[in-house]
Amino acid sequence: MLVLVAPGQGAQTPGFLTPWLELPGAADRVAAWSDAIGLDLAHYGTQADADAIRDTAVAQPLLVAAGLLSASALGDVAPGAVAGHSVGEFTAAAFTGVLDDTAALTLVRKRGLAMAEAAAVTETGMSALLGGDPEVTVPHLEKLGLTAANVNGAGQIVAAGTLEQLAALEADKPEGVRRVVALKVAGAFHTRHMAPAVETLAAAAKELAPADPKITYVSNKDGQTVATGGEVLDRLVGQVANPVRWDLCMETFKELGVTALVEVCPGGTLTGLAKRALPGVTTLALKTPDDLDAARELIAEHA
Repeated sequence: MLVLVAPGQGAQTPGFLTPWLELPGAADRVAAWSDAIGLDLAHYGTQADADAIRDTAVAQPLLVAAGLLSASALGDVAPGAVAGHSVGEFTAAAFTGVLDDTAALTLVRKRGLAMAEAAAVTETGMSALLGGDPEVTVPHLEKLGLTAANVNGAGQIVAAGTLEQLAALEADKPEGVRRVVALKVAGAFHTRHMAPAVETLAAAAKELAPADPKITYVSNKDGQTVATGGEVLDRLVGQVANPVRWDLCMETFKELGVTALVEVCPGGTLTGLAKRALPGVTTLALKTPDDLDAARELIAEHA
């Protein structure tokens, strides 16, 4: 059984979209998406520097566009399930037909702008904790006023809060945590700091008519499968200010009988977690079009 997954913010690197735009029809698709959302995706994906694509309002639609473009390059894929990490859930929603590509990108553009606005209120950020026991780590974060914004499994939790709180974490790591690594994001996503963005996104979502998922959709909220388009959309809205439970998503993959996992562009983060948390599952990350042939072979074996 194949699972198709999409990464979240922080996976982007300067120029990562460049080779994908050389595929037939890709540049035209990206140009049309850019016109629809008022953002030059080709420029940001090929020429912009790391600081420019760190901007939440840019990074989110750029990641969704890259995921959609790379997934379509695979051809007619029939995975057993789809999921996305954080903003990758919008990519997954488009994979499974809840939203069409343009609707997903339009909504995620509004999400990025709203989250950037919320992040500007207070200086906040996120840091990954490597190692440690969640039962020890989470209460320690709460003591420091931080939120376990991403519980990723495989011994990784991402803390989010103010820069002062994150500095205190550096000086006072939870027992068992080897390292604290600051992430390339511009705010404390999936925390109470993003509450204003939820209202904006909820208003935008009311304008959409989501379809029910054609493929099993696994939600970040609790790792559960979601059967209706309306509930998928509700969860996309609420997830902005609530923790990502990727650990529970991977538990659901196990229960569904996953044998292979393919991560769309810019792949690497989620396959890394899967290698540690899902032993025996074959993984492949789409980084450039050079990875497509191997991905198609894997899909043919497991889909």
